[in-house]
Amino acid sequence: MIEEVPLTRVVEEYGTPCYVYSRAAIEKQWQIYDQAFAGRSHLICYSVKANSNLAVLNLLAELGSGFDIVSIGELERVLAADGKATNIIFSGVGKKRQEMKRALEVGIKCFNIESPQELHRLNQVAEEMGKIAPIAPRINPDIDAKTHPYISTGLEENKFGIVYRDAIQVYEQANTLKNIDVVGINFHIGSQITSAKPFADAIERINTFTEQLQTRNINIQHTDIGGGLGIIYQDETPPKLDDFVKSLCDVIPESSGEILLEPGRSIVGNAGVLLTQVEYLKENSKKNFAIVDAAMNDLLRPTLYDAWHEILPLKENTKALSKVYDIVGPICESSDFVALDRTIALQQGDLLAICSAGAYGFCLSSNYNSRPRAAEIMIDKYEIHEVRQRESIDELIAKESLIP
Repeated sequence: MIEEVPLTRVVEEYGTPCYVYSRAAIEKQWQIYDQAFAGRSHLICYSVKANSNLAVLNLLAELGSGFDIVSIGELERVLAADGKATNIIFSGVGKKRQEMKRALEVGIKCFNIESPQELHRLNQVAEEMGKIAPIAPRINPDIDAKTHPYISTGLEENKFGIVYRDAIQVYEQANTLKNIDVVGINFHIGSQITSAKPFADAIERINTFTEQLQTRNINIQHTDIGGGLGIIYQDETPPKLDDFVKSLCDVIPESSGEILLEPGRSIVGNAGVLLTQVEYLKENSKKNFAIVDAAMNDLLRPTLYDAWHEILPLKENTKALSKVYDIVGPICESSDFVALDRTIALQQGDLLAICSAGAYGFCLSSNYNSRPRAAEIMIDKYEIHEVRQRESIDELIAKESLIP
């Protein structure tokens, strides 16, 4: 079940593979964050890259959420979902001129600046438009968040942010540019972090840095502490969201201004599953394989990060014996798997839920092997809403043409 709907009913109506999300779970996670900041000026800026479905964005916009974006596509998605431009933070290391221009046109809250070159490009674009661009340089605090190297963003060897020792000079440069308004400070140290300590360590460095800015008469209006709090996939032990927020508020002084937070995975990750069906069971002398109709093009995380997702049958199979299976997809790659060495009782035709698939699931999907992308479904109590139709083959090839 998700809320009051049996997932077998979703399969009957929409087939597999299929992403399914819980409206109540998404809203609850966002509200826990928001309520934990009670008494402090704050804005929860949902990280759109985690799950950019318009229905998800609209739910959060209705709650009053801000949004953290990294592309013009994400900007247009937020606007299409009725998100407020004045609640949008534009992050990312490679902003193009047309992306800057569009963000200035709609009047976003802030650009998180990643390099001196980006700063000067933005100033030039703003000058051409007769605009003032609000910015918050992103400081790389060189903090090891002890997470997967592919999702670490706060170390000096990572591509993100401005090296701590160079940041004062960048702020001073920014303060001299006539089409730039320095409104904040930003850092982001990584993703799937399961301890509050790396955040506290980074905040301590940022507090010291903010004091240095104040001695130079650069007074910021907000402090953006990024996102990255992890969720439980298997046996992780992240702090509770409200305890996490309160521990951060204890070390962020009032002089830091409005607090911005950019959660993504911790809002949507455990609010979604990917449904799949067992097509074949195959055995050899070394392995048992359960070949399902969901593949690495549908859920890339196991292949990309060696990520672990719990696999649950929609109905308990009492007729089959439990065996150790590699649960694999139909794509022509040995890296195409959703789970390895799982003990489960299976028969051909069984339906499975791949859990914790609400974040970095559909948004990382592709058309590899010319496979149409899956449908997305939102459950609201007893109601089923198809929030993205399954792609058709015609849609898959519609923008291609033969040489005349």
